[in-house]
Amino acid sequence: MPAKRSHIWTELPLQRSAPPGTQASLQSPFDELGPSPLAVVAAEIVKAELRRGWIALGVPVSRLQGPTGGKMFGVLVAEDAEGQLGFLRAFSGTMGGRFELPGYARPIFDARRRAAVETHGEQVVQALTSKGRALASSLEVRELREAGKALAGRERDALGAQRVSHQEQRGQRRIARERLSPAKESAAASLHALDQESRRNKWERRELQAAYEAAHLCLDPHLALLEHCLGTLDRMRRGVCARLMREIHDTYLVVNFDGQASPLRPLYSPGEPPGGAGDCALPKLLALAQASRLRPLAMTEFWWGHPPPGGGRVEGAFYPACVEKCAPLLSFQMKGLKVEAPRRFSVPDSTALELRIVFEDEWIVVVDKPCGLLSVPSRGGDDSVQERLAEREDFAGRSGAALPVHRLDLDTSGLLVAARDAATYSALQRQFLHRSVLKRYVAIVDGKPKQKSGTIDLAVRVDVHDRPRQIHDPEHGRPAITDWEVVAAAGKRTRVAFFPRTGRTHQIRVHASHPLGLGAAIVGDRLYGRGGKRLMLHAEALEFDHPATGARVRFESLAPF
Repeated sequence: MPAKRSHIWTELPLQRSAPPGTQASLQSPFDELGPSPLAVVAAEIVKAELRRGWIALGVPVSRLQGPTGGKMFGVLVAEDAEGQLGFLRAFSGTMGGRFELPGYARPIFDARRRAAVETHGEQVVQALTSKGRALASSLEVRELREAGKALAGRERDALGAQRVSHQEQRGQRRIARERLSPAKESAAASLHALDQESRRNKWERRELQAAYEAAHLCLDPHLALLEHCLGTLDRMRRGVCARLMREIHDTYLVVNFDGQASPLRPLYSPGEPPGGAGDCALPKLLALAQASRLRPLAMTEFWWGHPPPGGGRVEGAFYPACVEKCAPLLSFQMKGLKVEAPRRFSVPDSTALELRIVFEDEWIVVVDKPCGLLSVPSRGGDDSVQERLAEREDFAGRSGAALPVHRLDLDTSGLLVAARDAATYSALQRQFLHRSVLKRYVAIVDGKPKQKSGTIDLAVRVDVHDRPRQIHDPEHGRPAITDWEVVAAAGKRTRVAFFPRTGRTHQIRVHASHPLGLGAAIVGDRLYGRGGKRLMLHAEALEFDHPATGARVRFESLAPF
């Protein structure tokens, strides 16, 4: 058996509940409610080995602790022809630049073909990259770019100074016009002189703009030509990279448990496989199990090491396979196996949860939302704050039901304000937009922040390969800023107050868990930490200007934990 001969197979001293050879159902790798107990047993064995400090012979776990060092590991429990239980292990991507390590499943591509493709392709890419860098750093480009920036700065300053001067003159002319008496014979001549001065200002503005346009015409064509050359080199490089990636993907051959074989790219048709497709742990494990004639019984993946740059991973936590990236491949690989339908996280029954009214008047309603109740209904029309307020008799006949002006996550409890009409809704929305609303959240985090207080400034965006998780992305993310301070500490956990200046989705949860933020996930966070009875996050205080009276109002609700 190939797996045993290569010492990748680890026997488990367990007995199957079903007779050997019986076709058992396999838990879906996309199951969102946690791995099977059998998979956990194998995973804990690997975790114990990692805690001892070694990934493989000569490969220390310490290499996973750098800023980009964390890795997803996978295990697959299977049964051999004699009915013996054991498991295989794999890691995602590469480890220190190596695709293969002793004791781990190998990749599913043809190593020789891939090496040939990469050797030639990387030479071309490196040549184009070097040309682009040389041109971008050349003296001519640097001087032209600096001259362009300097010219733009002078233009901005000159036009700005002229604008201020003209505004002052406009104010003086307005005063002069107001002081003129229509009865005096000189009034018409004075008005004409003032009009002429106004026309002269417009002419001066056009003259100054024309002068800088002429200066740009002398400079811009030379810079534009060089920028065009840089853009051409970059497009050529990206085109070569795209072709190279297609050629690399053509080195992958996938075989399923029905014995059918397919190249990788057709599985993602009409699109192309995303980067890293086929290199995750589970595809490697299924390929090895199929080649070794093993019957898969359970599998799972867990993270080990430093969180990735985008955040969203905690050492030791289990994660389902990524649907967007892995579904086409894994679905083909598992043909011939009896696979259970994936269990999805669904909104729990919230009918027994109480929605407490904190304050209400003719314009607004402030509620204390319990954990487990949606702010607004989902596509399925679930129970929510909005639906419950709409069902109240005092809203019958109104032009519109109460609309939550902001939202709290399903798992977050606390204060939420709703408007009782469209005008009030718009007025409150403007306050949130202009960040004049003060919000205080309290949370219990799993860890101890290094400081007592601070500000977290980490842009976030949705993880397109793992929705609804959000990740930190300094280039494409939306600005997100949160102030925080420690309230109390007990053991390994800390109570922290958060004051978000912006209102991005999952902002506090990402900022708490990310290593560039607190580096301590909120207790009970099923997306960014470890799940529990509930997410320990509560919107404790809300302060804003009353949309009708203008008075500053503040509402508080102590956390239930």
